[in-house]
Amino acid sequence: MKVIRSIFQMQEERIEIKKKNLSIGFVPTMGYLHEGHLSLIKKSKEENDITIVSIFVNPTQFGPSEDFNKYPRDEKRDLQKCEENSCDIVFLPKKNEMYPQYFFTFVEVEKLGEKLCGKSRPTHFRGVTTVLTKLFHIIRPDRAYFGQKDAQQLLIVKKMVEDLNMEIEIIGCPIIREEDGLAISSRNVYLKENERKDAILLYQSLKQAEELIKKGEKDPLRIKEEMKKIILSGKNNQIDYIEFVDTKTLDPVSKIKGETLIAIAVKTGTTRLIDNIIVKE
Repeated sequence: MKVIRSIFQMQEERIEIKKKNLSIGFVPTMGYLHEGHLSLIKKSKEENDITIVSIFVNPTQFGPSEDFNKYPRDEKRDLQKCEENSCDIVFLPKKNEMYPQYFFTFVEVEKLGEKLCGKSRPTHFRGVTTVLTKLFHIIRPDRAYFGQKDAQQLLIVKKMVEDLNMEIEIIGCPIIREEDGLAISSRNVYLKENERKDAILLYQSLKQAEELIKKGEKDPLRIKEEMKKIILSGKNNQIDYIEFVDTKTLDPVSKIKGETLIAIAVKTGTTRLIDNIIVKE
């Protein structure tokens, strides 16, 4: 496994890979790797000749009062997990090289980035799409892998790639969960013991919504009320949003019809958690 820290060296390595007509799968991460990331690496290994993982805590996707400085980091542990999972290359770019002095260029997917998480984190997705555009240009992967847990991000990245004619296939992979249903996330490490118990109520509320829809309920407002009861039964939970939206536009739906994304964001203690489920009529 190669560890590369320079953009120039990564570009040189990519040129040599392409000379051999080998396909590249790419898993972009912010590190502190967990089973969700490892499932993406496994999928990439199955579908490509070379798998590249990037580890970069991207400052531009954090707001001024968010957790950039305390975001969990453990480079040694991450590299060990990458080696154990047979990654070919780990790219660890430096902040001052990704964002040098006088960096002025940003990439933004309008409308989609203004909904759901974009309402409370207005600059977040601009940071995500900017850093991914840079990484896609540096690495030039054939395929890039993202988890369905960040459903809004996945849709935005797909739209960016489509609109900008990037020759990359964006592949969404299933949410990986703990045994009790909690969606695996690097931020779960923030949760205290009593908060961890309240966090599992997010998935329980989504399963309740799914059950109600199976029984014929089509009114999002009635389903949302039942979800609120479950989530707020946890004393540490504060709801940011519960939304029923179209899976392609993220526009709110007034009736469950066809495919619907149910997306939630909840603060459990001081930790903001997101989860979602896609349901069919």
